Amino acid sequence: MEAMRYSLLAGGKRFRPVLALATCAALGEDPARLMPTAAAIELIHTYSLIHDDLPAMDDDDLRRGKPTCHRAYGEDTAILAGDALFAEAMRLVCERQDGGGAVQVAVLRELSWATGVGGMVGGQFLDLRDAGLRSADALRLVHTLKTGRLIAASVHVALVLAAPSEEIADRYRRFALELGVLFQIVDDILDVAGSEVVMGKAVGADARLGKATYVSFHGLARARELAAETHGRARALLADVPGSTGDLLDLADHVYTRQS
Repeated sequence: MEAMRYSLLAGGKRFRPVLALATCAALGEDPARLMPTAAAIELIHTYSLIHDDLPAMDDDDLRRGKPTCHRAYGEDTAILAGDALFAEAMRLVCERQDGGGAVQVAVLRELSWATGVGGMVGGQFLDLRDAGLRSADALRLVHTLKTGRLIAASVHVALVLAAPSEEIADRYRRFALELGVLFQIVDDILDVAGSEVVMGKAVGADARLGKATYVSFHGLARARELAAETHGRARALLADVPGSTGDLLDLADHVYTRQS
């Protein structure tokens, strides 16, 4: 539990839970109703970071300006801490999420879809096998699974609770997809052009590991163009959606301009 808290409370932007709550508000629901699921998403995200940092994966020593979980507590404890965070996330939804059993099951479906072989785990596997080197489409698929699925789920869980029309839900889903891609493009740019002090982790790790990134595949200048294009598409998808989407547009802007 100490190792779980060490990583969970180490800082970070809480981007995914904030995205879930902002989507809920834009759809006219009280964000407090979705707080248990928003918290669960942060637990899941933290579990993924602990496991990604392990020597068998990305072998990172620094996360959020502190030694990674396995450096602080050992690999065995770090693996178990990640496992436990995922289990606690599921329990949190089952015990605390408002809306009854149907909503809870639908939320769990979104989260399990986003984290399994059709999401984070599958994307990480493809990334470790250098699948993104094959083509631009393959690179997009790797990162859509590895990074984009949980970001998309942060929007989708709000759709579960608010149950808007299919037309409105489709716009939000497409927005979430573009936002996930944008997040990864900017992440790849920062790994080349970012500051280790600002980011709280080592930069240049992807290049050292020979990973396929938007920068390695397209070059830095084109990666920046792709980020601008993706940002524009994300904003356009919310241009005429009913409701107060200001916070979501601000989040899209933040992802585009972030330095960490």
